[in-house]
Amino acid sequence: KVIGALGGVAATQVIELQDGEQYKQWSAVSFVLDQLVRSRVDRRGVLIALGGGVVGDIAGFAASIYMRGLRYVQVPTTLLAQVDSSVGGKTGVNHPGGKNLIGTFHQPSAVVSDTDTLRTLPPRELSAGLAEVLKHGLIADDTYFEKMMAATELLRAGDSASLTEAVAGSCAIKAAVVARDELEAGERALLNLGHTFAHAIEAMTNYTDWLHGEAVGCGLVVAARLSEATGSLDASDVQTISDAVARAGLPTRVEGLSASMAVEAMRGDKKAQAGEIRFIVLDRIGKASQRPVPQDLVMSVLRASGFK
Repeated sequence: KVIGALGGVAATQVIELQDGEQYKQWSAVSFVLDQLVRSRVDRRGVLIALGGGVVGDIAGFAASIYMRGLRYVQVPTTLLAQVDSSVGGKTGVNHPGGKNLIGTFHQPSAVVSDTDTLRTLPPRELSAGLAEVLKHGLIADDTYFEKMMAATELLRAGDSASLTEAVAGSCAIKAAVVARDELEAGERALLNLGHTFAHAIEAMTNYTDWLHGEAVGCGLVVAARLSEATGSLDASDVQTISDAVARAGLPTRVEGLSASMAVEAMRGDKKAQAGEIRFIVLDRIGKASQRPVPQDLVMSVLRASGFK
């Protein structure tokens, strides 16, 4: 449909990428750049990222550095990409030293989300997207969190009206945060709730065993437990969050991964300062903050979450 719509407007070329976190590497960006050069795309060209979050990250990164900046449009086709990764202008790829370490800020010219594309998603992918939906409510809007939690069954069943509300609500929350802090100097870091743990889980399993959203879902629960351990969140709220993640069809515990290796992986997190890991914690459902946490407390929470 996209190619057909563009056929009468301008010359088009399709660049196919493998979509999976394990393919989000510099080699994929280099491949896109090679195609742009060979096709003699000039600065008037537009790169359209049609696919999931990995495709969007790779295409956006390539667009940001080709001829020092090419316009691009995000057309996300997964729930996770529609509610989160397509909005905000973060682009990049993974590195052996950590996730998303190589990248840029490059805002898309437009984001076009069509929830009809979600009809063909497998249930596991829909659940993965719900992790980011819940996250947005947790950091910024308790009413939205409660509404999405109540609509979980409809969302997992692919109900069009519920999905549209989730995409619109999450994009509004994220866009407002990005508008106030585009380059992540402060508030935007709160959007990483659960991601410090999630990125460690993904890296330790070679980006193959867990979908990004599954790792984020589990990370939300670990972050809630850490928030309780620091005294900022009630135990009842931790249970509510754990129940919401489980109802979304996402894991709430990790089995068999090393706690000490997880801490080491987290040292490569972009929020770390002078070797000190900083975590996003919840003050309550609907409000988050960033702070350092003693390593012994982090280790205790990791072990309580299934790490060995």
